[in-house]
Amino acid sequence: MAVIAVWKCDRDGSMFDNKKDAEEHDKMLELAANITTLIEQNVKIDEDISEAIGLLLAKRRDTLAKACKGKPELLLTEESEEENVTPIASAKS
Repeated sequence: MAVIAVWKCDRDGSMFDNKKDAEEHDKMLELAANITTLIEQNVKIDEDISEAIGLLLAKRRDTLAKACKGKPELLLTEESEEENVTPIASAKS
C-alpha cells in the first residue's frame, strides 16, 4: 500500500496535495478572519455578512491590492472565484 502525503488546514478542514497550497489557503483564511474582525469592530453588521465580506476580500486580495494602487476598475471586471460566497441580499433574510 502506498502512502500519500496530504496537508489539512486546521481552520476549515480543507485537504491539499502539497504544503504550498495548504499554507496559501491558511493565509487566505487568516486574512479573511482578520478582515471580518475589523469590520465587526467598526461597523454594526450581521456576523454572517461580515464573514462573507471578509472571505470575499481575502480571496480577491491581489486584485484589491492592484485596485488600491490605481486600478479600481479591476474590482468590477473579475468574476467571483468562489460560488459559495453568500450574497448580501440573501444573507439578510
